[in-house]
Parts: sequence; C-alpha cells; structure tokens
Amino acid sequence: MEKLYQIIEQFQGQASQLFSQSETYMQIAIILGIYLVAYSVANRIRKYASFLDAKSENEHHPIYVFLGKLGDLIFPILAILMLRIASEVTPNTLPHDWIIQTALIVAVLLLFNSIVQELVKSDTICRIIKWIGMPILFLHLIGALSGLILILQGISINVGNIELSVYGVLRVAIFGSLLFWLGRASSSTGQELIRRQQSLDFRTKEVAAKLLEVIITLIVFLLLLQVMGINLTALAVFGGALGVGLGFGLQAIASNFISGVIILVDKSISIEDYIELEDGRSGIVRELNLRSTTLETFDGKDIMVPNEKFIVESFTNWTHKNKKQRYRVDFSVAYHSDVRKLVEIIKAVVATHPQVMSGDDIPIEECPDCEIDGFGDSGINMFVEFWMLGIDDGKNRVGGDLMLLILEALQVNGFEIPFPQREVRVLNIPIV
Repeated sequence: MEKLYQIIEQFQGQASQLFSQSETYMQIAIILGIYLVAYSVANRIRKYASFLDAKSENEHHPIYVFLGKLGDLIFPILAILMLRIASEVTPNTLPHDWIIQTALIVAVLLLFNSIVQELVKSDTICRIIKWIGMPILFLHLIGALSGLILILQGISINVGNIELSVYGVLRVAIFGSLLFWLGRASSSTGQELIRRQQSLDFRTKEVAAKLLEVIITLIVFLLLLQVMGINLTALAVFGGALGVGLGFGLQAIASNFISGVIILVDKSISIEDYIELEDGRSGIVRELNLRSTTLETFDGKDIMVPNEKFIVESFTNWTHKNKKQRYRVDFSVAYHSDVRKLVEIIKAVVATHPQVMSGDDIPIEECPDCEIDGFGDSGINMFVEFWMLGIDDGKNRVGGDLMLLILEALQVNGFEIPFPQREVRVLNIPIV
C-alpha cells in the first residue's frame, strides 16, 4: 500500500511539474489553433465545392455518396497534416513536444476509425478491421512495429526448402483478406455505377461490368502474389507452359466466358426473355454471369445453363423482339352442330378474357379466330387461336381459363361434345 502511495505521489509531482511549464500550454495552444484553422478551411472548401456536401441533391448516387463521405473527412485530414507539420517544426523550438506527438497519434487513429466506419457497411467486417488495423497502426505510429516484425520473423519453421514464419503467415492472412474485401467492394460499386449509366444500353453495361469484374479479379490476384513474396518475373518463365496446361484444363470456362460476351454483344438474349432450350427445358432469363445464364422456371426452379450452349446449340427466344404470342385451344363438337353459329359464340367468349388481345384497335389477324381443324371419327375437330402478351404459363396462365369458358359456352348453347363412337357388325359365319 505504501508503494502505491509513492507511485501516486510521484505521478502527482510529474503532473504538477508538467503543468507548471510554459511549453505545455504553448503546445496545447498550437493544437487548438490547428484544429480551429482546419475547421475553418474545411468549411470553406465544402462551401465552394458543393459536390463534397453529404446533403447534396444527388445524395443517392454512389459517386456523390462517396464524395459526401470524403467531404466529411476534410477537417480531420487537414488537422492531421497541420499536426504533422507542427511535429516537424516544434523540436527546433520546444525541447519536449510529446503533447503534439500524442495529439497526432490520436488524430490518425480517430481518422482511421471514421474511414472504416463510413466505408465498411458490414458490422462484422468493420469490427474485424478495427480490432486488427488499429493496434497495427498504433504500433507503427509509435515506432514499435518494426521491432515486432523482427520478433515475428524470428519465429519460423522450415518445410523442405520453404521457410514459414509467423510474420509471413499473418501478413498473407491480413493483407489477403483485405485485398479480397477491397476487390469485392470495388467490383460491386463499379458495376453499380456502370449499370446506372442511362446513356448506355443494357448489353453495353453488362459487358463493361463483366470486364471490370475480370480486371479487378486479376489485379487482386497479382497483388496477392506480391504479398506472398512470389516473384512475378520468375513466374513468367514457366507461365507459357502453365498457360498451355490451363488452356486445356480451363477450356470450358474460357469458352463460356467468351460466349457470354458474345451473347451480350449480339443481342440474342436479354433479361426477362423466355428461352426454350433444344432439350425442351425452358424458363425466364434472370441473370447473365461470366460462366452461365440463369433461367427461372414457372415452378420456382433455377436452371444454370452454360453460355456455350447458346452459341453451339439452337434455342427459341419467345419474347425477345415481340412480347405478343399466339396460342390455340382444341375442342370437338357433334356433327349435327350449327358450326357457323358456334364459331361466332366461341370468338366472343374467348375475347372476354382480360389477357386475350381483342377489340377494335387490334388488327383482325390478332383477334380471336375459331376454325375447323378436321373431321374426326366421332365429331368435328375445331380450334380457337388467340394472341396475348407474355407466355401462357405461370402468372399468365390463360389456356386453362379458356377451356373452361369454352366448355360453359357449349353447355349453355346446347352444343354437344361427342364421345368416341364405334360401329360393330356381327357376321354370320357358317359353322363347318
């Protein structure tokens, strides 16, 4: 207990000695003046550069959102720059400038915390970056990071000709994760910006977005190799042979990627198109990726179709250029029916359906039409053709409704649906 009192008394003595020095108040005054000047300059910059205002008219546009967040950081960045200049100048005038040095370290840490808080949307990733990045930054600012690196480099094991150190593993894990996150975030942000460009058509935006994704992935891969300490010059020596091997092994992937670019450029497939493949599978295009195209069926399943299939095989695009489709419903009536009267009744009944195209403003060739298809064994085979917007399936299910309407119309107007009839003759064959 006595030792604790001694420590407290010693601390009080140092504190009283510190606050009795004029240098202490001079440093505090310098810090306050720096923050006052930085705050005034930052306000003037935001005033004349309105695009740096977080509350601008285009606050929902990603670029203006980023510039708005950058505008909020002008004040701390200016303060840090001025504190850094002061820390270089004051040693010549003040023997002890530790207060300015401490203010600089605290300002840098607070700036790092603000940047992470503003730019990282995921709470989990934000915490991870803070818990790992802030201690590393603090050690760097006080000059203790290099010594810690030397200690971690000394802790190593040899696996054959490869030396693995704790520092190397931590460096790859930390910077590799950071590069992966930065690549993913920049790719998603860049693709969003490209897709927001109203002056570009859909296919141009998709091609640009896919190429951006590939370029960012390649850059992240090369940077990761540098972090791992792999010499890219040495890698280029056997890159040709490796490229040939990968060319054979990744031939399908490369083919699908090139096919995806061709699909977007030649305008053969678009989002929301209804595609029927050569093998009978069909669905609505929901997503175009580098490797495959996703078709959503009407029963909620996703079909992942390699892009190469749309280049080397034939397929039917039902709704690419024209959303209007023609369908028919078949039925039969008895031979003694008044067919001319029946045709008009069926036309009128089919036209009452809200999804069937009909009316005076519709061309006559697209209005419902009822005709005789042929003479069957038991009755007259007939059909009714109609046009509609979209596909007769899923939410646009029309064929079942029309069959019910036709059945009710036949019953109400006294028309008979024939049953199969067979004539049986019994021959008198003499018994021998």
